Amino acid sequence: MSTTRPFSPGDRGPEPSGASGVSGAAAPAPDGSSGGSVAAEASAGGSGDALAPVESAQQTAGRQVRTLDFADQSGVVPLARDFARQALYAWGWLPAASADRRAAAEDVLLVVSELVTNACLHAEGPDALLIAYDNKVIRVEVSDKGTGQPAPRTPHRAGRPGGHGMFIVQRLCLDWGVVRTPGQAGKTVWAELGAPA
Repeated sequence: MSTTRPFSPGDRGPEPSGASGVSGAAAPAPDGSSGGSVAAEASAGGSGDALAPVESAQQTAGRQVRTLDFADQSGVVPLARDFARQALYAWGWLPAASADRRAAAEDVLLVVSELVTNACLHAEGPDALLIAYDNKVIRVEVSDKGTGQPAPRTPHRAGRPGGHGMFIVQRLCLDWGVVRTPGQAGKTVWAELGAPA
């Protein structure tokens, strides 16, 4: 697994976020919808209500995208979890009809928490959260202005306090990585989780 790969594994094409190095313009998502980067979609709404998700303009072929801008927000980890939980309700993951669906929803919420917490601890806080669903995969992206490279602590020591965030993300997700746009500060950390059958 590469944590700097500009493309997701498999046949899904370029990063749906458009953060694959394309500067100034959003790359199209694999389904033809407007993929847009986290920051671009978060600023596109202009509603002034930071709690309201900024929906993508096109939601074709089952792809649904919600973004949250963290500008001037406090308590960003619970805010991010609540935002992700609302998306899961809207997409029918919650209330869960089975134990597998409940576990999958909890995994998504845990990954959101870990990525936002890492941005708080190591990157002066997150800028925005994007969560996208395409009937097979949920993708979580957290953008920040940090320069560091997230990585699971090795060796991982379960009894040691702290340092478990990226290990958890690595264990729960199909894949994850970091995308940087040349000439722009910061990065986007993304993770993908499979939808339950």
